[in-house]
Amino acid sequence: MNLSNSNKVSLLFILMITGSLLFAQQPDAATAVKKASKWVKSRVWAPELKIKPDKSVNSIEFKKQYESNKPLWDKVFSFLSDSKLSTLAPGRYPVDGDNAYATISAGPPKNIDDVKWEAHQKYIDLHYVINGKVKLGVCPLSLAQLTEPYDDKKDAAHYNAEGKYYTATPQNFFLFFPTDVHRPDIKVKGFDTLKKLVIKIRYQQ
Repeated sequence: MNLSNSNKVSLLFILMITGSLLFAQQPDAATAVKKASKWVKSRVWAPELKIKPDKSVNSIEFKKQYESNKPLWDKVFSFLSDSKLSTLAPGRYPVDGDNAYATISAGPPKNIDDVKWEAHQKYIDLHYVINGKVKLGVCPLSLAQLTEPYDDKKDAAHYNAEGKYYTATPQNFFLFFPTDVHRPDIKVKGFDTLKKLVIKIRYQQ
């Protein structure tokens, strides 16, 4: 099929318009990250909570999970913001039945060689240091090597990984999604005791 110059120009114009429309409908990853990061910084998810999410938190997944079940997450952040949190004894505490529950533990932090990399499928982990300071490792699941298969009863699998390490204090909290492999409670020099909260939050597919 032979096209005249005018027809070629018209066809090129149509292709450009179509491409522009398709691009507009599919924002790139950078735009999605920027939008989610802005949402996290707005703190609309927990206006009264003074504790900040750590910079390692996946903002896109956080926003997605919160918006998929706002009532559940509101209960989680209500528990986290309780002024009596530091007085609670070690043990398990209800948040929302099997959808979310909290565990408080106390004891010495661990040496790094004694801590395995782990990931979960059913629950998101919220980690918060009530008293003390530790390091936490984080690595994308896609970059980790499985060493112990997933155990459905424990909701855990273990891995070898090369991740980044972050400092956990009473000023920040961490969220680990099923796409995150994490290595918790690693000793920081000068901090020999640890009181910690972990909230298990049901993951929405």
